Amino acid sequence: MIVSASYKTDIPAFYGDWFMNRLDAGFCMMVNPYNGRAIRVSLTRADVDGLVFWTKNVGPFLGPLGEVHRLGYPFVVQYSINAYPRTLEYSVVNAGRSIDHMRRLSEQFGSRVPVWRYDPIIFSSITPLEFHIDNFDSLASQLDGATDEVVVSFAQIYRKTRLNMDWAGREFGFSWTDPDDSTKSELVAKLAQVAAAHRMQLTMCSQPEYVSGSVRESRCVDVERLSDVGGQVVRAKQEGNRPTCGCYASRDIGDYDTCPHGCVYCYAVRNRRLAQQRYREHDPNAEFLFLPHKDVGPSHVGQVAVDEQLVLFNSEQAGPR
Repeated sequence: MIVSASYKTDIPAFYGDWFMNRLDAGFCMMVNPYNGRAIRVSLTRADVDGLVFWTKNVGPFLGPLGEVHRLGYPFVVQYSINAYPRTLEYSVVNAGRSIDHMRRLSEQFGSRVPVWRYDPIIFSSITPLEFHIDNFDSLASQLDGATDEVVVSFAQIYRKTRLNMDWAGREFGFSWTDPDDSTKSELVAKLAQVAAAHRMQLTMCSQPEYVSGSVRESRCVDVERLSDVGGQVVRAKQEGNRPTCGCYASRDIGDYDTCPHGCVYCYAVRNRRLAQQRYREHDPNAEFLFLPHKDVGPSHVGQVAVDEQLVLFNSEQAGPR
């Protein structure tokens, strides 16, 4: 089993103590948000073939990653570095620090461990097409040699994304748009050229309509990369969270509405205040990342390994990372 930690929230930035406590315990608990069922997920080395971490700030987790490595868990870090204006990303760490973190990951664990994510791509009056070309080029030049892949995707405008973007636009005085496919294809082609110049493969996450030429489909949960990192073959079904996802099967252990970064485009957070409240209330010693509703009890608990029919995600909430 591959464990994803987590595209629902930023575990390395905010919940590292909880994760390491659960790794020490050998399991964690999580709740299906649609039927309220509690599930026990094994985190023992015998059951976990690999770990995929998703983050915008791995800094607080660099120490614990050394312990994860010592325990023998192969892992990959999907690291989002956008360098967007604060009006879009309220409290994300400075891009310069993130670039330093990426380089430290590469030097300590190898260049196959960190994967740069430049996503989601937001078109707005403060981040027009020209901004993305210049911004991406600057970041890629600083990350040259630290990674061999950059994942991109365009923001999918779900209802809560639209509401949050509209609010931010009114609050901070900018406008945003979702341009046509020709504009997006033009940008992808230019970004692919920049990526190649800096020894990176550009891949598209869950948007195959923009895969052409040198651009490949992304497999963010990738058995080949985990196999390279761990030095032994990792096997899993190619089974993404939705039809256009190229990932291999994994078990995500995060919770929605728990990441306090404050990115207004985020599909996993309804509002920042709720996420901040849940972050303040979380108990790093608890079995659950976020304490579920009181009516979730032992009678609802099922073993993940034998409950393959359980659907943990729907097509909206399993959007681009």
